[in-house]
Amino acid sequence: MTDELKNAFIQQHSDSVFIKKTDRPLTSLSSSQKALLNRKGNEYFNEGKFTEAQKLFITTGYSDGLIRCGDRYLKNGNDLDALKLYWLAHNKHKIESVIQKIAHILSIWTEEE
Repeated sequence: MTDELKNAFIQQHSDSVFIKKTDRPLTSLSSSQKALLNRKGNEYFNEGKFTEAQKLFITTGYSDGLIRCGDRYLKNGNDLDALKLYWLAHNKHKIESVIQKIAHILSIWTEEE
């Protein structure tokens, strides 16, 4: 059972989990450009276009938007995707919460072996 769970986990997340997008927003954007992109990202988010919103929030480094996208991932059980966005948003509390959850899962896996 343990190997089956591990393989399913790896297969589901191998394409996107550990790819570093960026840890810094584009520095060439002016504050008005960032504000415009953040507003558009918020529109996308409210329309349910979460991928488009996430791309804009990563580009601008808009931590509130990144956290909201991360919260959606977490709600849908995509903990590692949520962790990635919380990391980009520099939200230590949410990062620690997800890491604790993942550590708990890993401890269960090691107990089964």
